[in-house]
Amino acid sequence: MNQQSVAEPERHAEAEERLGTAGVAYRAVSAPEATAANLAWWDADADDYQAAHGGFLGDADFVWCPEGVREADVALLGEVGGKRILEVGCGQAACSRWLAAQGAHAVATDLSGGMLRHAREGNERTGTPVPLVQATAESLPFADASFDAACSAFGAVPFVASVDAVFAEVRRVLRPGARWVFSVTHPMRWIFPDDPGPQGLTVTQPYFDRTPYVEVDEEGVATYVEYHRTLGDYVRALADSGFALTDLIEPAWPEGHSRTWGQWSPLRGKLFPGTAIFCTQRG
Repeated sequence: MNQQSVAEPERHAEAEERLGTAGVAYRAVSAPEATAANLAWWDADADDYQAAHGGFLGDADFVWCPEGVREADVALLGEVGGKRILEVGCGQAACSRWLAAQGAHAVATDLSGGMLRHAREGNERTGTPVPLVQATAESLPFADASFDAACSAFGAVPFVASVDAVFAEVRRVLRPGARWVFSVTHPMRWIFPDDPGPQGLTVTQPYFDRTPYVEVDEEGVATYVEYHRTLGDYVRALADSGFALTDLIEPAWPEGHSRTWGQWSPLRGKLFPGTAIFCTQRG
């Protein structure tokens, strides 16, 4: 669910202080409010996020999820050499740099200038000049049918008011037959608290309640927004946008994988999935 895991409040303390986060609400949020809140949040949290997770994600590696599924092992995008590939919600763009190292022509987008600053630094460290574009996933600044594939590893999709708008934009910029693969927090995680320990095993939130999770300041203005969609919601939105679902991967927790990342932990991972990876193809 929300990135503000109760298990690691200290990691988010600086961002929350900068933004004046005072509480949590479940309420409707318009697209402009969500965009403004999440732009501010990821700009404020970018440094701490990179410090906490940059080592696991690497400078030029394609990690789909906290369970450690790597594109090098699963090839969900197929053969990428020579292809023009769009990464949506790239963060520090390690996935795009990995794609570039495989011979792809990768382009990386993100809403947050703070995250793109880390992406530029990663480009410099690796000597891989991946093009970086600041944009919302609901309005991609690219020509129709200009990419051979698109991907997103926990980027953008959970933070936008309209997943239909995102899928429509991705479809627009893809060529016919192109793959669109994205990973998100598994929708069933919405019903549990964001706690990697025993408290995270008790249901507290209805799965069918799509009311967004919102963090607010003292005046009630959103400082962070995350949206919940059920598995069925995603499948229907993809079909309505012209994508055929070819696979839905729910990674098992790897044996010996001891890393705790927010709500992801060995305790929870051995009982129920934490990630859903949607593999689709443009019609």
